[in-house]
Amino acid sequence: MNRLINRCVLALSASAIFSTSVMAADAASCQKVRMGVVNWTDVIATSAMTQVLLDGLGYKTKQTSASQQIIFAGIRDQRLDLFLGYWNPLMTQTITPFVDAGQVKVLDTPSLKDARATLAVPTYLADKGLKTFADIAKFEKELGGKIYGIEPGSGANTQIKAMITKNQFGLGKFQLVESSEAGMLAAVDRAVRRKEAVVFFGWAPHPMNVNVAMTYLTGSEEALGPNEGMATVWTVTAPTYAKQCPNIHKLLTNLTFTAADESRMMQPLLDHKDAFESARQWLKDHPQDQQRWLEGVTTFDGKPAAANLQLTSK
Repeated sequence: MNRLINRCVLALSASAIFSTSVMAADAASCQKVRMGVVNWTDVIATSAMTQVLLDGLGYKTKQTSASQQIIFAGIRDQRLDLFLGYWNPLMTQTITPFVDAGQVKVLDTPSLKDARATLAVPTYLADKGLKTFADIAKFEKELGGKIYGIEPGSGANTQIKAMITKNQFGLGKFQLVESSEAGMLAAVDRAVRRKEAVVFFGWAPHPMNVNVAMTYLTGSEEALGPNEGMATVWTVTAPTYAKQCPNIHKLLTNLTFTAADESRMMQPLLDHKDAFESARQWLKDHPQDQQRWLEGVTTFDGKPAAANLQLTSK
């Protein structure tokens, strides 16, 4: 009789262990992950890294490329789940109404602490005296009265337009040239090759800081954010996403970066390499990052993430 009881106990224990191993860490509705992505190389790189990890853990991730306004509205309208590219303070004006209305949720800690975003010039132009925001107007003729920004509707462009409208720093006669990141960088590269004057919106992390000898302007009077453009980057989700999909939320919380590492992640993309293959290669070359990001995370079916991550391309 005792042997029979023991066998039953063992059978029940094995059944419990088996059930736990196949139990999904997240609800079935969490398997499809809808990610918003702005067309900035740093956000593309970190979003690709996130998708490679999620897909390698058994999730099915879909990216939607759109402007920041459309992404925040998409999260509000339950058409998107998350966004890895909220730059504070650059996007703060855009996201604040959504946060105040409880329509989006910003994670408690930033994914990147040492970012920077403000106006910059090639160093040879700084050496000629264009070192501060107040110096820009002095070089109006050489600059052709132009400041090069990024995509229309971005927080950075809105703030630059505000300076022009208010004639702040004497910029009232200047024109903001709105373009994509790639278009702006092409204009800067062309000016640098010709040793011409150019003022542009620069930021770190980005390989531009290595590929171009550039100087960030000072004396901004917080026109593009406090502390001369110092910034942080945050992940944004649907308001109840952490409760509904705790395993994904744990991964998102673990996903922190440094500006130096992100710049290195971005370089292959500027060299026209595939973002997802570049992310897989980074994970293979940096097992310490893989281990750190997967700590306390499981696969979709509840197995330890670190031991069961699949990095084969689809």
